[in-house]
Amino acid sequence: MVKLVGNGGVKLMLDNSIKFSELREKYNTFIYDSFSVKNTEEEIIFKFKFIIENLTVFEPEVKILKNKLNIDNRLIENCKNAAFHIGLIELISYWKATCSPNVIIKAGYINEEQINWFKKLYFYGLGELFYTNGIKTNIDDFMSVKCESNDIYEDTINNDNKGYLIPIGGGKDSCVTLECLKNEKDNYCLIVNPKPVTLDCAKTAGYDDEKIVKVIRRIDTNLLDLNKQGFINGHTPFSSMLAFLSYFIADIIGKKYIALSNESSANESNVDGEKINHQYSKSVEFENDFRYYASKYLKRNTEYFSFLRPLNELQIAMAFSKFEKYHQIFKSCNVGSKGETWKWCCNCPKCLFVYTILSPFLYKEKLVSIFGEDLFEREDLLTTFVELTGNGETKPFECVGTFEEVCFAISKTISKLEGKELPYLLKYYENNFKLSNLENDLTKNYYPENNLTEEQTKILKEEIFND
Repeated sequence: MVKLVGNGGVKLMLDNSIKFSELREKYNTFIYDSFSVKNTEEEIIFKFKFIIENLTVFEPEVKILKNKLNIDNRLIENCKNAAFHIGLIELISYWKATCSPNVIIKAGYINEEQINWFKKLYFYGLGELFYTNGIKTNIDDFMSVKCESNDIYEDTINNDNKGYLIPIGGGKDSCVTLECLKNEKDNYCLIVNPKPVTLDCAKTAGYDDEKIVKVIRRIDTNLLDLNKQGFINGHTPFSSMLAFLSYFIADIIGKKYIALSNESSANESNVDGEKINHQYSKSVEFENDFRYYASKYLKRNTEYFSFLRPLNELQIAMAFSKFEKYHQIFKSCNVGSKGETWKWCCNCPKCLFVYTILSPFLYKEKLVSIFGEDLFEREDLLTTFVELTGNGETKPFECVGTFEEVCFAISKTISKLEGKELPYLLKYYENNFKLSNLENDLTKNYYPENNLTEEQTKILKEEIFND
């Protein structure tokens, strides 16, 4: 979570708010100039050109490694529409540096409905960035988009798709999806910027290198330089990039379904009374918006949905607790992912959340073996702990569960430790907050707003509920 506390925090937010206005005035035009597609024997390369007038040019690229994948070259030769749309998502990472009020699209044509669709995604996907930087704006005024191209691209579609493409992030959720779909034939995994953790999760599930699609996403170093200089920086909706990428990749390798691992808990706002959600592009709202957009403007023969949408974080943790082969492999800590070796930092909201949500099922010896220490004994994590329970100023800006789920997990763990000395954080909770009603068992819930087929629903219920 990015929390600004005291006079220093208020000053930082005020400074960033002033910076927002000054940068928009000085650099008022952002251009999506062009894109290119290069198809080699080893990889498919999408390259994009963005311009902030009077400041700099960005040329990021995305590489899809073929790795002996069986791909019909016709599907790559006619993929300009896919490349153009991936660029429409990439641009937000570069636009945010100056938040230029005028965006000009020269790389391809989009109509008014499409412009409004992307503006909604950009605005709510950047909700955390605006909030943590103290930026006051609205969906009408934050950006004006003008299209100056008449180029309309048509894709060739694969009509023989079957099986699943499963994006892997290295956390418990995608491991649960892998296990639930283990009996489905001819599935593939998708990993963006592979690391040993993500590769190990896929291989532990039984996928060899030829069944793992690897994507390398390269950030233009000019953006990193601007970040160092103090230009606006913050969270962007990465999962929307994954949506457009996976939709294209699934079709060219002949997969019918893209099985995401986003749960119902992703719908909860981080700020009470406001639509500011760190996980906006993982929410059911975005999922439904993307499915509508894809059916109308992308039209490939594949279905994008979250396989775990009917579940909450507590249910996913319950299922994951049974899959011991992943326990010493999986990682969810964003702080710990920055180095060469991905590890639990044991200091951030994500680490404490995962520890807490698993605690009703694995506490204590097994959890300590995963994290290396008992996080419930960490007095320095009290503020984060309180925020995770809904008793702080905001919910941590991380991919964490709902307040209700966290409090239920804590209460359940306390009940299991009845008669024993409680660790520091659990004792604090028992002494200061109300325990959850455990008769209202959250592990029995089923979120109805989802896009699973009848057969997929059956698979999920058999694995999670033993129905």
